[in-house]
Amino acid sequence: MSGITIALSKGRIFEETLPLLAAAGIVPAEDPEKSRKLIIGTNRPDVRVVIVRASDVPTYVQYGAADMGIAGKDVLLEHGGAGLYQPLDLRIAKCRMCVAAPAGFDYAAAVRQGARLRIATKYISVAREHFAAKGVHVDLIKLYGSMELAPLAGLAEAIVDLVSSGSTLKANNLVEVEEIMNISSRLVVNQAALKMKRELLQPVIAAIEGAIK
Repeated sequence: MSGITIALSKGRIFEETLPLLAAAGIVPAEDPEKSRKLIIGTNRPDVRVVIVRASDVPTYVQYGAADMGIAGKDVLLEHGGAGLYQPLDLRIAKCRMCVAAPAGFDYAAAVRQGARLRIATKYISVAREHFAAKGVHVDLIKLYGSMELAPLAGLAEAIVDLVSSGSTLKANNLVEVEEIMNISSRLVVNQAALKMKRELLQPVIAAIEGAIK
């Protein structure tokens, strides 16, 4: 396809991306929450949007199935970012990656005593790096569903997860014991597409950059 394909995920990222795309003169023809279509046209005949799982956005862009996409920093860190140009921090879908544990668990003491902790997370790479840098021994347990259940069910002593308001942690009697990093969404661009479709992509990137500022 000679036009541009943009990979987006449903939900918060899609909603917060709409004003940025609008600044670049791109308006999706349908709301993915209401439509069952996975490929959505826009007001521009040369631009289409593909709706994929958040964790798949970097893969679609890396392999050129999409020319650009919008993905959280958390997803990019797990993916590794190979073959991707990341020109812009969009400053949307902000949250933080943190370690959380049950309110009654003395996490600091367990770390001090050199205990081997079981940590449940879907962010294995980020968690491994974080604990290795601190010299903390952990067994990482990969989960795909709700992390908060793991300590409650006795599967893990703590979790590494994204937190925005903290209300889910609170509801499950968990507390944030350590912040790992701030997370926001980034624009990612396929490196080959940037060369081949420069005259199409560059104005879109510039317009989005202008809208952030």
